[in-house]
Amino acid sequence: MDIKGLEELIREDSAGKFSSFYRLLTEYNNMYNLTSVTEKEEVFYKHFLDSVAAEEYFFNGAEVAEIGSGGGFPSMPLKFIRDDLKFTLIESVGKKCNFLNAVVDKLNLRCVKVLNMRAEDAAKSSVYREKFDVSCARAVAKLNTLSEYCLPFVKIGGRFIAYKGECDDEIKESFRAIKILGGEIEETVKFRLENCGARTLVIIKKIGATPEIYPRGNGKERKKPL
Repeated sequence: MDIKGLEELIREDSAGKFSSFYRLLTEYNNMYNLTSVTEKEEVFYKHFLDSVAAEEYFFNGAEVAEIGSGGGFPSMPLKFIRDDLKFTLIESVGKKCNFLNAVVDKLNLRCVKVLNMRAEDAAKSSVYREKFDVSCARAVAKLNTLSEYCLPFVKIGGRFIAYKGECDDEIKESFRAIKILGGEIEETVKFRLENCGARTLVIIKKIGATPEIYPRGNGKERKKPL
């Protein structure tokens, strides 16, 4: 993982997409409360650099489902440096979808679709279930719960990439859930970012079909994690 190289890439952003995105984020944050992190350098490390840290784990030309997109992290920073990626952003909160659509329109982003749905509903649809090369999520839920939301979107041979902080205990607690859902942990990548502390990427490979019962819905993913 070349963090220094990625940092330089963002700072030298020739097309100005990161700067434009930052302006939109701070503008819409006043209305929609997208993030508590708004100071420019903090956003740079905690949102931009953290989001792109996993870029090498996204297959070339991958169809990517982002679960719980919120303010567009990690999807938007990844799209700015990897235009080959095709994103479906799944977000249940309408006002956040309004922001994401505004970013897509104002920055002329290709192959980015915003879907205003709950992840557990989208995952039951034949249009989205096991149709993606990669799913990803950042700061949404504990890993066992997150796996139930995210792995159903991934086709066999694909990956689920979870962006986490210090999470050794979460990983141990998630082994059973990941196995039930058709996955196995391929790799865990630990690193540190300025102003962010310890970060972990959990790379989970989809090795078998997810049983149809999952995700269970009605909040069971959080109330009674696998």
